[in-house]
Amino acid sequence: MKKLGVAFILIGISLISVFGYQYWLSIQSVSTIEEDNVVKNNNHQHFTNENATKLINIDEAKTPNYENGDEVAKLVMPSIDLTFDVFWGTGEEALSQGVGMYVSDWTTPPDLGGHTVLSGHRDTVFKPVGELNDGDSIYVSYQGEDYEYEINKIWITDEDDDSVIVEKNEPTLTLSTCYPFQFIGSAPERYIVQAKLKNKGDLLND
Repeated sequence: MKKLGVAFILIGISLISVFGYQYWLSIQSVSTIEEDNVVKNNNHQHFTNENATKLINIDEAKTPNYENGDEVAKLVMPSIDLTFDVFWGTGEEALSQGVGMYVSDWTTPPDLGGHTVLSGHRDTVFKPVGELNDGDSIYVSYQGEDYEYEINKIWITDEDDDSVIVEKNEPTLTLSTCYPFQFIGSAPERYIVQAKLKNKGDLLND
């Protein structure tokens, strides 16, 4: 019995070490925003629902050539003073490092003018997503361009809801994470933040 107890203790320590390392690794991709890091200047295009798709030239968009887990973008949330590194894909290669950019037949990077979906673990990088509100701006810096989105819908849905990751005709950003945030084990729901494209151009300071 004593040996069995020691074995359980060692297993527990090993699991804590593994999860602790994964947590440490993922939060390395999150940092606070320095004052005046996000600015608006004259070098940008303003978008409306009517012209958003037209102003993004899909023919000139760069075709992605990334490996899963490659760092490809920056996600900036001024309302909660945080910036996130974004990695290609939503497999373990990406999500173990931070926020992942969903790759599918229904989603696109920001420059293709479709539906961009970013996902992250709710117990590490994306826990602060719950602090976002309607009307907040979210920025994605991708391949030398900055894209400003404005949140227009926040909701909670079932993990099997297949209406979230779908093709969209207008430039849209969706953030997705598991919910509830404090749930122990595999969370049964998803927390969804949807935003529409508002501006494109030189919007972020280096």
